Amino acid sequence: MVRPPVLGWSHLKSSSLSLLAKQIWGTLRSHLLRPARCCSQVPCAQRRRNDALHPVWKGPASVPGGTRQSPINIRWRDSVYDPQLKPLGVFYKAEACLYVWNTGYLFQVEFDDSTEGSGISGGPLENHYRLKQFHFHWGAVNEWGSEHTVDDHVYPAELHLVHWNAVKYQNYTDAVTGADGLAVVGVFLKLGARHKELQELVAVLPDIKHKDARAALGPFQPSCLLPACRDYWTYPGSLTTPPLSESVTWIIHKKPIEVAQDQLAAFRSLLFSVPGEEEKAMVNNYRPLQPLMNRKVRSSFQATHEGARL
Repeated sequence: MVRPPVLGWSHLKSSSLSLLAKQIWGTLRSHLLRPARCCSQVPCAQRRRNDALHPVWKGPASVPGGTRQSPINIRWRDSVYDPQLKPLGVFYKAEACLYVWNTGYLFQVEFDDSTEGSGISGGPLENHYRLKQFHFHWGAVNEWGSEHTVDDHVYPAELHLVHWNAVKYQNYTDAVTGADGLAVVGVFLKLGARHKELQELVAVLPDIKHKDARAALGPFQPSCLLPACRDYWTYPGSLTTPPLSESVTWIIHKKPIEVAQDQLAAFRSLLFSVPGEEEKAMVNNYRPLQPLMNRKVRSSFQATHEGARL
């Protein structure tokens, strides 16, 4: 039991206890009762994030080798401003949207990529890349979920729009393993206001609760999921799901988009399992961070003193 400082306590009546003694005891008591922090916020969050990994990243698939694996931790101060980087040109057709399905690892929205209609060009890209699909990665809680991080800051979820080089390759399959084959646009999601356009997608998620289920979706305009600010980082990397091919030019938007808590909850209501199997909540479907090694992260914008406080 903690006793108050003596301060002539036995010579004082309770009715005449000095204000100073009360203040000293109050300060001492608050320090004694305040729980100690075992570590800083960032290391704790990263440790819990790593402890929650999906089983696929606890086996041999998690160590593919290579020198340009993804995702990475983007360090604001170490990124290099490149004035030659052009704005990214985005040309998506809503009617090219086909369907959404549960892959057993995440949910994915597929697009018709048989024509030049939907895609991106410019930015760090030398060719036109067709949109193949987009998907999300998310955590069981809001403290983690994104694959990339910025100055060790983790977002609750991350959107990936996957494109393939239609100039160099005949189809997506060939582009996956080819040089300059893929371009993936990444967008962070943070907790905030309800995202009106995303709700159209959220509304069909109950129809694809189980693995391999699919539902019609469309027309859907994916550009509505991009932030208004088009500043980005870019670096050479890989797919973050098997086969982990090192064929990706990553384009990561600096600014996140806002989504509501119940919209993230809808993501977490999906299942890894098929009907009849033990239900396993679809959460923590992100790959752990990979070393940057000798790669350079370029930015289309000049860094400010605010850093990554987004």
